[in-house]
Amino acid sequence: MKTTKFLLLRFSSIGDIVLTTPVIRCIKTQYPDAEVHFATKKQFKVLVENNPFIDKYFLLEKSLNPFIKTLQSEDYDYVIDLHNNLRTSIIKLRLGKKSFSFDKLNFKKLLLVNLKINQMPEVHIVDRYLETVKDLGINNDLKGLDYFIPEKDKVQINESYVAYAIGGQHYTKKLPTNRIIEVCQKINGKIMLLGGKEDSQAAHEIEKVLGDKIINACGKYNLNQSASLVLQAEYVITHDTGLMHIASALKKKVISIWGNTVPEFGMYPYLTEFKIIENKELSCRPCSKIGYNKCPKGHFKCMNDLNLDF
Repeated sequence: MKTTKFLLLRFSSIGDIVLTTPVIRCIKTQYPDAEVHFATKKQFKVLVENNPFIDKYFLLEKSLNPFIKTLQSEDYDYVIDLHNNLRTSIIKLRLGKKSFSFDKLNFKKLLLVNLKINQMPEVHIVDRYLETVKDLGINNDLKGLDYFIPEKDKVQINESYVAYAIGGQHYTKKLPTNRIIEVCQKINGKIMLLGGKEDSQAAHEIEKVLGDKIINACGKYNLNQSASLVLQAEYVITHDTGLMHIASALKKKVISIWGNTVPEFGMYPYLTEFKIIENKELSCRPCSKIGYNKCPKGHFKCMNDLNLDF
């Protein structure tokens, strides 16, 4: 008897892929004899290679044609498209298998961004992802997100600290450095700054002002190691970024700081204790469903005027 095979598609980015993990787990545990495969971009291998609920993964590098030919050889029963863009539409067409596609609600997002008319459902994106596979009898097991840290990447820190993920994919999703310093000044005890090499300059400026209170980990650890540091923190402060979802997966308390984007898009911390910090007094917000490299209005009030009491 042929094994039932599922292919899940989500090509980016860190947070979005972490948010698909309940779908992966629920399919694998509710179809225990099935094979669950996952396709993503090569740079996100770290997010799939350690997941025990994924039987096989495929990494897109450059050309789509050979990638699709490899997928065709697997003879899938079902394709679960959790990205739903032009690339995944081509893949689904070429595979010619029964598919289930995530509704991105792009029109409703456009209404919210451009006209400030909110018709978004009050439903987390994880629950919307799971809605995509409801006709397969898949139910939410309410276990939250997954993130698996391999033994080789576990970092041991022998002191207590609050973790602050100071990065963000776009400038308008991050507090300015002077305001990050304000946040850090409110916290008693050590603060570990997490981020990539691109956050090193800001981290250095913060460290220069606050001295030994700061443990500067920006640019010094890979993603799994950063997750290990998140796991050991008392709680986590973060912008709307991938480490926010990793912190949720690790069941940490999250202080979530929002700039130009809004939780109404459905991507706030999932099934963990959290608090949202946002400026709800602005008529210009949200100005984008993603973010910009500078404030379109020039004032950046969503971050500059934000009440940082928590």
